Amino acid sequence: MVHNAYDSFQLLTNCPARIDAVESHNSKLFAGCYDGSLRIYSPQSPSSELRQDSYLLETTVTGFSKKPIVAMKVLASRELLLSLSESIAFHKLPNLETVAVITKAKGANAYSWDDRRGFLCFSRQKRVCVFKNDGGGGFVEVRDYGVPDTVKSISWCGENICLGIRKEYVILNTANGTLSEVFPSGRVAPPLVTSLPSGELLLGKDNIGVFVDQNGKLLQTERLCWSEAPTAIVIQNPYAIALLPRRVEVRLLRSPYPLIQTIVLQNIRHLVKSNNAVIVGLDNSVHALFPVSIGAQIVQLTASGNFEEALALCKLLPSEESSLRAAKESSIHTRFAHYLFENGSYEEAMEHFLASQVDITHVLSMYPSIILPKTTMIPPPDKMLDISGEEASLSRGSSGFSDDMESSFLESEGNAVLESKKMSHNTLMALIKYLQKKRPSIIEKATSEGTEEVISDAVGKTYGAYDSSKTKKSNKGRGTISLNSGAREMAAILDTALLQALLHTGQSGAAVELLKGVNYCDVKICEEILMKSKSYSALLELFKSNSMHHEALKLLNHLSEESKSNQSQSEMKQIFSPELIIEYLKPLCRTDPMLVLEYSMLVLESCPTQTIDLFLSGNISADLVNSYLKQHAPNMQGRYLELMMAMNETAVSGNLQNEMVQIYLSEVLDLHAALSAQQKWDDKDHPPERKKLLSALENISGYNPQTLLKRLPRDALYEERAVILGKMNQHELALSIYVHKLHAPDLALAYCDRIYESVSFLPSGKPSSNIYLTLLQIYLNPKKSAKDFAKRIVALGSFESSDTTKMMESVLSSKVKGGRSKKIVAIEGAEDMMRAGLSSSTDSGRSDVDVEEPMEEGNSTVMISEVLDLLSQRWERINGAQALKLLPRETKLQNLLPFLAPLLRNSSEAHRNYSVIKSLRQSENLQVKEELYKHRKGVVLVTSDSMCSLCNKKIGASVFAVYPNGKTLVHFVCFKDSQGMKAVSKTSHGRRR
Repeated sequence: MVHNAYDSFQLLTNCPARIDAVESHNSKLFAGCYDGSLRIYSPQSPSSELRQDSYLLETTVTGFSKKPIVAMKVLASRELLLSLSESIAFHKLPNLETVAVITKAKGANAYSWDDRRGFLCFSRQKRVCVFKNDGGGGFVEVRDYGVPDTVKSISWCGENICLGIRKEYVILNTANGTLSEVFPSGRVAPPLVTSLPSGELLLGKDNIGVFVDQNGKLLQTERLCWSEAPTAIVIQNPYAIALLPRRVEVRLLRSPYPLIQTIVLQNIRHLVKSNNAVIVGLDNSVHALFPVSIGAQIVQLTASGNFEEALALCKLLPSEESSLRAAKESSIHTRFAHYLFENGSYEEAMEHFLASQVDITHVLSMYPSIILPKTTMIPPPDKMLDISGEEASLSRGSSGFSDDMESSFLESEGNAVLESKKMSHNTLMALIKYLQKKRPSIIEKATSEGTEEVISDAVGKTYGAYDSSKTKKSNKGRGTISLNSGAREMAAILDTALLQALLHTGQSGAAVELLKGVNYCDVKICEEILMKSKSYSALLELFKSNSMHHEALKLLNHLSEESKSNQSQSEMKQIFSPELIIEYLKPLCRTDPMLVLEYSMLVLESCPTQTIDLFLSGNISADLVNSYLKQHAPNMQGRYLELMMAMNETAVSGNLQNEMVQIYLSEVLDLHAALSAQQKWDDKDHPPERKKLLSALENISGYNPQTLLKRLPRDALYEERAVILGKMNQHELALSIYVHKLHAPDLALAYCDRIYESVSFLPSGKPSSNIYLTLLQIYLNPKKSAKDFAKRIVALGSFESSDTTKMMESVLSSKVKGGRSKKIVAIEGAEDMMRAGLSSSTDSGRSDVDVEEPMEEGNSTVMISEVLDLLSQRWERINGAQALKLLPRETKLQNLLPFLAPLLRNSSEAHRNYSVIKSLRQSENLQVKEELYKHRKGVVLVTSDSMCSLCNKKIGASVFAVYPNGKTLVHFVCFKDSQGMKAVSKTSHGRRR
């Protein structure tokens, strides 16, 4: 890459004496000659800087120096001219009055000036000296350092000094004078140290330039290679200009440091940087290298196809021309992208399209097979590749080849071979990466635009009542675009194109992920494409993201039905199962429960457990689900209620609990009717339906027992009746059924245990043996219990009068344990009993057993073996005195031994324990009294010198108080005051809380 970065212009010629040093100040040119004179030249036209003009001699300062001037430097910030001859001298500009002469610099061969700090360093023989400007015209020596050899090149690097001596480069630490080696210098050319604007250094090693930091550490592996070893280097960003033996070479200061320009001049002696140019001094003439404007260089580079270098130069445009710079960069990026795309570098092309900020429709126009939504943002096809507006004018202005390039792009677009290439896998992959990088910002704009419209609509509705003439279109969904919808149109174009590119490259998984998030895909176009490609998973996500739940669920159901058919593939069976409908419905439980219930019926039969789990996990109202199931799937109603109860019984309402028990009872009644018709019913059998009903009756507390009691048959389901009566606190009736109808003393005992334990676990409940005494009464007086049973049944209203009579007959004719069938009591006055009823429907409030009521005696009416078993098994829960009162007089003491022996042992043991506790309490009381007497015997000595610990005054004859330690004395008044203050502080602290 070669272009003109500098224009060479001859400023002066035919100088009478050889020029040994050259420098400039504003527009003037200083030439230090071999004869010690200083010649000052100025342009014909006044100016503030060097210009391309013929320079004429303005004045000659004869005897400016006794010896030839070796070097000069203008210190513009201090208006001084530094010159190196037999010593270093400073002259005031512009009149050249001598300000200072550093005599110690006699024989100096190199120097370096630090303008920021005002420090001067120079080398003389094997010494390096540092001087400091005192703020005026004087210079003060700071320090003198010794070095191992003669210094050939010198430069400040921060607060240290880099020295190029004969064989190597070293860093001189000015704080302590130590030297640290960097690396050896070249074998051919002398060392050359050049300071960079960034503070780093460029060290020469023959024809190679090495970059180091201020400490001498290598910065990068790349090296700047010149054609020959330079004798001087000038840095003018972004270029490095080197003085070679027969020419001046310009290279770009950016890897790989390409050659930019070569300027051939004969007998070049000096290369000096000026404020706006680079001065080239020859023997008797002076040339200046004026930088070509950045814009013109950009034009050259763009025309020659050096886009990267053109972009690098764009960054050097002035900040005040930021809009021009952005336009140029965009134009170059676009041209470079087209160039790369046509040459097969698709990903790099997309990177430059991305950097150009060109509209995505411009890039998508290169992919005609991708279908885009019809919006106002897509230009006609013939204008797709035109570089619009400012970019086109800039590109045409900067390059004569721009029109040819555009025409070549248009011609290549019409090529059929190129069209197929543009839809290849690599081009689509590059497009995908481009769209994915553009997507976040476009989606963010579209989202914020939608938010603004929502706020705008809300404000419009608020003020609509005051101004009925103003109307607003509501934006429901993405199909209706109102207000300024440019961002959403662009988002729709991008997402629609991205989805197609993903499908064309076989990335169906990525397409699904795209649709799962926020997207603006065109539903109509994408639905058609997805259906053709059979990308059903992506199509479902498309429906879901656009809240088209009915369409999605219908598709899922259709696919699920197809998967069951013989024609479907095995893959479809694995992917589209009925469980997918359930998974789809889960997020909709909170927003649209009726939709969930409607479509859950499609899979309720095939996936009952998962469907009911959906209802439970989705927090859909249990009453709503129950009523829906009752209407559309009554066979699943009980299953649903079972799982509800299993998850959290307390969260299920009493109505649902009652309904579940009613369902169980209906199942048992249906089973009873079927088996009774076949004469196979046995009330002692417990099929699964009965077990489930009994478990529900015992464990569920929210059902209505009276309603259930009325549904029970009169001649069956006695165990269920007993449980229900127990729930109604009709314990005596329940126990009568267990004893007289079921002949199951073990069930009666278990019933008593449940009642006893449930009462004992209540917060205020106390264990009561009343329930066991009730069972004892039933065993001891069957006649009375049978009569009470009939009366209670009438009072509860569970049967009609005719049924009650049959029930009484059934109860009174039941078998007593042992297999003997006896008539217990005759039925007399049944109608009178039904009219009498009971004054109380429960027996739970009875605290004591009526032991004074006369017992029916005789072995025929007393179930003595059951009584003795009960007493021996639950002696610790039964009040012994009351139980003994209930027993018949002829009961043998020998038979009561299993009951009385542990009872008496327990009683005597409790008596002994209480006696021991009483003795311990008395002993403790005596100890406390003894301690009290001991404290009362305390003696306090009060003398005339005794002081109050609170007020520090003498106690004297005042009433005093003593603290518990027996030593601290206080006035009683002070003590009361201190206690009052504590009380007040506690009160105020409590109020603050």
